[in-house]
Amino acid sequence: MDSFDELIAIMARLRAPGGCPWDREQTHRSIRKYVIEEAYEVAEAIDRENAPELCAELGDLLLQVVFHAEMAREAGRFAIDDVCRGIVDKMRRRHPHVFGDVEVDGAAQVVRNWEEIKKRERGADASVIDGVPRALPALQRAERIGEKASRVGFDWPDVDGVLRKVDEERAELAEALLAGERDRIADELGDLLLATANLARKLDLEPELALGAAIDRFEDRFRRLESGVRRDGHDLPALSAEELDRRWERAKHAR
Repeated sequence: MDSFDELIAIMARLRAPGGCPWDREQTHRSIRKYVIEEAYEVAEAIDRENAPELCAELGDLLLQVVFHAEMAREAGRFAIDDVCRGIVDKMRRRHPHVFGDVEVDGAAQVVRNWEEIKKRERGADASVIDGVPRALPALQRAERIGEKASRVGFDWPDVDGVLRKVDEERAELAEALLAGERDRIADELGDLLLATANLARKLDLEPELALGAAIDRFEDRFRRLESGVRRDGHDLPALSAEELDRRWERAKHAR
């Protein structure tokens, strides 16, 4: 028995009568959050460029796939073989330049062909922006939808056009703030964030990663600020805004 078959057998044993009480009472919905959590842990291992950690986290993510497939098998809906067969068929179908006689002249054409095949699979009434999960983080979802729309020409011609859109949305947010209209403020803030996500896409940057890096920088600088305040025998709430700003600038340039 290879390790994949052994994992399937272990999951079936855990779910069987006399198996693990916790595993036996789980449902697709009750463990839904773990699929997302494990995917993020895989992403974090990739960011850290830690191969042993990535190996372990991929195993945790694979376990979630096998867990869901086992519950579906018990219910007579599908089994892990159906999951594997479905993705094998899809990969062959969407790579006709590898498994068929289609010729491509580069990665860009591969992406165009992939999208065209997906469109045919979904039918004539499908939207070009279908297939972006609503459960994605909002910045990532904005990037993916903007990316899909851009493939049919719905996009700004250059970065300057997106910058002008960002300025326009910022001005509209300022107007909403002056009017004190709470719902409108929320709408305009959302529009500004969406425009900023599209700016990142246009710059060939991932907004989720860019924001994550900015948060990391803020956290690092704020911790330095805190340490300095404590070292000087002060408490943060006791310092004036001017003093905090001065210390913030010092923390920004510290190494």
